[in-house]
Amino acid sequence: MPQVGAYGGGGDNVSRSEYKDKDKPTQIRYSNITAGKAVADAIRTSLGPRGMDKMIQAANGDVTITNDGATILKQMQVLHPAAKMLVELSKAQDIEAGDGTTSVVVLAGSFLDASANLLARGIHPTVISEAFQRAAVKSTEILESMVTPLDLSDRESLLKSASTSLNSKVVSQYSSILSPIAVDAVMKVIDPITAKNVDLKDIKIVKKLGGTVEDTELIEGLVFSSKTLSAGGPTKVEKAKVGLIQFCISPPKTDMDNQVIVSDYTQMDRVLREERAYILEIVKKIKKAGCNVLLIQKSILRDAVSDLALHFLAKMKILVVKDVEREDVEFVCKTLGCRPIASVDHFLPEYLGTAELVEEVQAGSGKIVKITGIANPGQTVTVLIRGSNKLVLEEADRSLHDALCVIRCLVKKRALIAGGGAPEIELSLKLMEYANTLTGIEQYCFRAFAEALEVIPFTLAENAGLNPIATVTELRTRHARGERTAGINVRKGAITNILEESVVQPILVTVSAINLAAETVRSILKIDDIVNCVRN
Repeated sequence: MPQVGAYGGGGDNVSRSEYKDKDKPTQIRYSNITAGKAVADAIRTSLGPRGMDKMIQAANGDVTITNDGATILKQMQVLHPAAKMLVELSKAQDIEAGDGTTSVVVLAGSFLDASANLLARGIHPTVISEAFQRAAVKSTEILESMVTPLDLSDRESLLKSASTSLNSKVVSQYSSILSPIAVDAVMKVIDPITAKNVDLKDIKIVKKLGGTVEDTELIEGLVFSSKTLSAGGPTKVEKAKVGLIQFCISPPKTDMDNQVIVSDYTQMDRVLREERAYILEIVKKIKKAGCNVLLIQKSILRDAVSDLALHFLAKMKILVVKDVEREDVEFVCKTLGCRPIASVDHFLPEYLGTAELVEEVQAGSGKIVKITGIANPGQTVTVLIRGSNKLVLEEADRSLHDALCVIRCLVKKRALIAGGGAPEIELSLKLMEYANTLTGIEQYCFRAFAEALEVIPFTLAENAGLNPIATVTELRTRHARGERTAGINVRKGAITNILEESVVQPILVTVSAINLAAETVRSILKIDDIVNCVRN
């Protein structure tokens, strides 16, 4: 008899250990979902034109004020591995579409919430994951049936899209200045008929403290944020021949550290004379090629240009700009149509670029160098952003980048949809209708996905100080009646036809947000254990 008891006890232990093993993946899943939702809730208040801004203090004491989702998450210290996936998600949206970085994380948080409810009902994670994938594909189809085609020559629509993107930023009051700059900058660097993408490297953004954001300007040419090094030389050159050099105009140094001991003055004099002759020789060669504006690449090993060289260059009436960054060389060459010159022997007239005017201009407390009227310009432009303080300047730069990305999305996929939560509600209704044609568990998952989409209009209403439940319910009713473009008008605090308010966005932003959010949630659902590795 005792044997039976012992055996029974053993059996009990086995079943208990099995039970524990089954419990662990569930706990891990819930832990991941909670971490993901926590990140989404942290930036949910930043969504939309009435969203709040976050003040981020870095470890070194630098302060950033922003409501750009990608920037907030990039600077946040996220420890949980699943929460890090949401940070990566907003980065992916930033690369893919450039805008909608807050929306994508809020959507992912809502999908996680929906999947937690489905898991609680006992539905298997793989089933939920596959249903969400199909729902995301269906969403793309529905969105593509709602679009308004766009022609790139329709400047008005492009401006509306850029303004919609800028309206939710800190610098929203300047959207009437920044949106035309964004549209013109992109239009100048592409051929609107054949272009399929925009290389944003062709648009250089130069930030200069001083003035206000209103002083921001688009320059067809080049801007250097450093001033000219004129030791009595010119600060303005017309009909300029511009050379970009990558060598140094200063006495050469030996490869090894060594000392030369000079015993008497004549030897010292000879050293100085040699130095003078060496530099003068270089400067004469530069002048001989007809160059009258010299751009000098930054040098790490020694001074790129010595005082003596500056004196000679000033006498020859050559304007000098030094410390051109290595990564800017390609942009400068493309803009001016010149070639970088690596040694003085190759300083030939055909390597120079030509420009109508090179001048030093006062900007705020400092000076900048402008090169305009380039003879055969490459397809590049420069935007000079001004701001009264560092925080505004940084935020204006980020906001302009988002506006440029929105125009880039429209070049990639030339179609617009309404903003203000209209597409999400329409999607939600259409997916609900489609869900009724499905059977079994899939219908349940589709409904949860459709309901989760309502988080965007809900949050927009909440951030605007409206009653979210009443607003979303009314929005649903209006869409059910067939008003496909009814959205939340944040300025009036009511629901109106959002197209009349010029709130439009590229379809690519919404499609990319839904697909990327669904993909991330699928990855999180598939994880059933977290293994920590031992450090070697």
